[in-house]
Amino acid sequence: MSDTRRPLLIVEDDPALQKQMQWAFDKYETIVAADREAAIAQLRRYEPAVVTMDLGLPPHPDDPTEGLQLLEEIHTLSPDTKVIVLTGQSDHGHALRAIALGAHDFCTKPFEPEILTWTIDRAFRVHELQEENRRLQASQQAPAMSGIITRDPAMQRTCRTVEKVAPTSATVLILGESGTGKELFARAVHDLSPRRDKRFVAINCAAIPETLLESELFGYEKGAYTGAARQTIGKFEAANGGTLFLDEIGDLPVALQAKLLRFLQERVIERVGGRQEIPVDVRIVCATHQNLKDQIAAGRFREDLYYRLAEIVIDIPPLRERKGDATLLAHAFVRRLCAEQRVGEKTLLPDALAAIDSHPWPGNVRELENVIKRAVIMSEGQVITAGDVGVGDAATISGALNLRQVRDNAEKDAVLQVLGRVNGNLSKAAELLGVSRPTLYDLMHRFGLR
Repeated sequence: MSDTRRPLLIVEDDPALQKQMQWAFDKYETIVAADREAAIAQLRRYEPAVVTMDLGLPPHPDDPTEGLQLLEEIHTLSPDTKVIVLTGQSDHGHALRAIALGAHDFCTKPFEPEILTWTIDRAFRVHELQEENRRLQASQQAPAMSGIITRDPAMQRTCRTVEKVAPTSATVLILGESGTGKELFARAVHDLSPRRDKRFVAINCAAIPETLLESELFGYEKGAYTGAARQTIGKFEAANGGTLFLDEIGDLPVALQAKLLRFLQERVIERVGGRQEIPVDVRIVCATHQNLKDQIAAGRFREDLYYRLAEIVIDIPPLRERKGDATLLAHAFVRRLCAEQRVGEKTLLPDALAAIDSHPWPGNVRELENVIKRAVIMSEGQVITAGDVGVGDAATISGALNLRQVRDNAEKDAVLQVLGRVNGNLSKAAELLGVSRPTLYDLMHRFGLR
């Protein structure tokens, strides 16, 4: 296949006409097929954007049935392919029928090469415009991980792990302290997977009483218990074809752990009060802030279930370990919350940024967002001070013995903190650090910062 010429599939059973068309359309990479089966094989192999075809094909060249059937198959296999139908002078009705079945255009035989060339060129152009429109629409959609803001290398590695794992069918266990954004990562796993067009169903295992959790997860049959007036499906069936997110899986009762393990092994469920095994195609993503290995040692979590759930483990670092991310996130929250609260634009003053930097954030990103929301609402004027933020203690620095490590760690921490404070403005960052921009670039390269 030529790299410069676009493939054009010609479906024609007359060898002489095949040669004439190949000669007339030599600016394309012409591919020839003499019957329906050969045409489908060439379509699968070359995926041409445009096809010209005669409706009268073997074994009944005087009957349009074979050609119309081929047209339907092309439309099913490759809906974007533009088909130009060639018909006789008296076959106007067949041409209209072909258009109704999805043909792009038609020409009568014998055809004028100039006219057919113009029709083919136009079909290629329409196909290109549709492809370009599709790319533009895709580029305008928010990327799956757009809600995750970070400059921390460890957090960026976590994001890369999500991107690698999402297209697979592996069960994912997300670990992290409360408020680190575990559900955000779970949604990213779903949105980057082949299941993105199906439902993402979330349930918090710690928020529902144990007596109701089984019915919520697996559903129940009519009459299963007092008040069960009708058959109701559970979260597993609701997420069929998609993703089920089990938040706080460490709080799942031991009895339900056994039912979840059976589902992971057999991929079938039984509703409460039912006897029928129901196959369900769902991907499981779990999350917890607890140490499940400690839970196993204490007899509160099944070890066999843990190894079923932990095919892939994603560990989200707490905010206090993500140098510079607190101030970076603070800038983003201020912009969003000012728009939501309709209070005009506000700016974080240096003392507010220093307070945010020094606070350990035990509640992680959720605590930071709540603090910034309060500060946006309560602050006077268009600036936010340390008093408005209301957090921050003197930071304690634990040093290493190696002086080079101390210096490198101090330089890296300073670069990360300043980049967060200036919201990624490299000129301002270099000015605050007292270095030139090339020196800042060298530091960022040395520490692997982006």
